Amino acid sequence: MSISDVTDVEIDDGVFKYVQIRITDGKGQQKIIIRGNVRAEFHADISDEVTPGLKTLGFEAETIGGGRINREWLNQSIFIYGYSIGFGKADHKITVDLVKKCYPDYEVTMSDEGY
Repeated sequence: MSISDVTDVEIDDGVFKYVQIRITDGKGQQKIIIRGNVRAEFHADISDEVTPGLKTLGFEAETIGGGRINREWLNQSIFIYGYSIGFGKADHKITVDLVKKCYPDYEVTMSDEGY
C-alpha cells in the first residue's frame, strides 16, 4: 500500500476526540492523517486503535497531537478545537485543511480555545 492510499480523514458524526498521526513510509515520505471517533474516552484510545494497523501496513506512525471535533451532519458543519492532555494540542490549521479537502460541502471552523 502506498502512503497516498491512506485516507486523510476518518471521523464520526457528533462531538468526539481526535488525533493527528504522522505516518512515514519506507522511503521516508510523510503524511499527516486525522482520526477521531465517539467511542474513545481518551485520545490514546484512538491512537492505540489506529497505529497498530498502520504499522502492519509497513508505516511508522506517531501521534503528534489531538483535540476535539464537533461534526454536525444535518448542519453540514465541523468545528475543531481543544487539545489532548497526553499528546498536546494538534495544529488545528492542518486539521482544518485536511477536513475541508475531505468534506468540501461543510463549513469548517476552528478555535484554539476550550478543552
